[in-house]
Amino acid sequence: QVQLVESGGGLVQPGGSLRLSCTVSASIFSINYMGWYRQAPGKQRELVAGRTSGGTTNYADSVKGRFIIFGDNAKNTVYLQMNSLNPADSALYYCTGVRARETYWGQGNQVAVSS
Repeated sequence: QVQLVESGGGLVQPGGSLRLSCTVSASIFSINYMGWYRQAPGKQRELVAGRTSGGTTNYADSVKGRFIIFGDNAKNTVYLQMNSLNPADSALYYCTGVRARETYWGQGNQVAVSS
């Protein structure tokens, strides 16, 4: 069983930045893929950014150039650095990890972008 614990959400003004953290109860080397999803009220959950254990990354078009996903292997933590935030980025953000065809989810972290 893999546990994912998130932190770092909150309220930020448009144009601001936030960094989300996802700490894994296992080595992130053992996690084939880690990603961040988000879900806004009344909308489907969508993939924001993902990262393979080899470091290959992918991003939703809406966040390219603004968000960065990266990992700290020593801390078993994956981060989502979010810059130039706008109200459309407001959502509940979930960390996810895939290992041996099993998918694990964090508890969700609220991000609100508002003036």
